[in-house]
Order: sequence, then C-alpha cells, then structure tokens
Amino acid sequence: MIRITKIFTFETAHVLYNYDGKCKNMHGHSYKLFVTVKGKPVNDLENPKNGMVVDFGDIKSIVKSEIVDVWDHAVLINGLSPHRELGEDLEGKGHKVIYCTFQPTCENMLYAIVAKIKSKLPEGISLAYLKLHETENSYGEWFAEDNQ
Repeated sequence: MIRITKIFTFETAHVLYNYDGKCKNMHGHSYKLFVTVKGKPVNDLENPKNGMVVDFGDIKSIVKSEIVDVWDHAVLINGLSPHRELGEDLEGKGHKVIYCTFQPTCENMLYAIVAKIKSKLPEGISLAYLKLHETENSYGEWFAEDNQ
C-alpha cells in the first residue's frame, strides 16, 4: 500500500452558535486541507496511469468540486440553530451561505469532508487521512483507522 497526499487551500467564514468565546462572532480562516488516499500503484505498462496509486488530478477534481468550489468564500452556518435567520439575511444581501446540519467547527468540517469525498474515490482507492488547518497553528485530523 502506498499513501499519496494532495493539499488544498480555501477561504471560508463561519459562525459558531452559542459558543462562549471570541469565535461566537462571524470570522473567516484561510483553511489548508491535506487529503491522503491509499492504494496499490497500477502495474500495467499499457495503462496511462502505470506506476500511480491514483492521478493527483483525479483527487484534485473530486476535492475541488465537492469542497473547495462549494465552501470557498462562503459562510458556514449551523442551519439547525437560530443563526439560520442570520444566514437568510446574508443571502438576501447577496452573500454565499452554506447551511450545515452541524456546528461548523474544524472537527465537524472534517466529518463533512469525509462524507463528501469518500464515495467519489476511484475503485481500489480509500481515504486514509485528512488534516484541516484552521490557522497556521491549529488543526484537526481524521484517520481512517480511528473511524472504522
């Protein structure tokens, strides 16, 4: 088994309902997402992907369409909380709002990323690891072996 990693960046704001610190106010982050998949490299001289676990471009396409293009420059709001009204007001003023069914913390964003990309991976390739930096010094991690 070989693991390969592709790194993505996106800008997203969030607001945490009922939080008891400064982050209760809407604010944004420059997120950095590490996506690690694992599989066996193709061993077929006639296959254009010979020697690869998966083409980095395929990983890029999945993560870009499922996460980056959706969340970039958007505001993530817990749509099950009273903040839904805030989101509707922002939408009415032309802002891009994503209503989550969870509190949009780094930890819960990782679970959402898993749910969005895991099933889109090519056959024989599995999601092994995610790391999501919310700031330069703060990040969350998801390991497949912890979630089986």
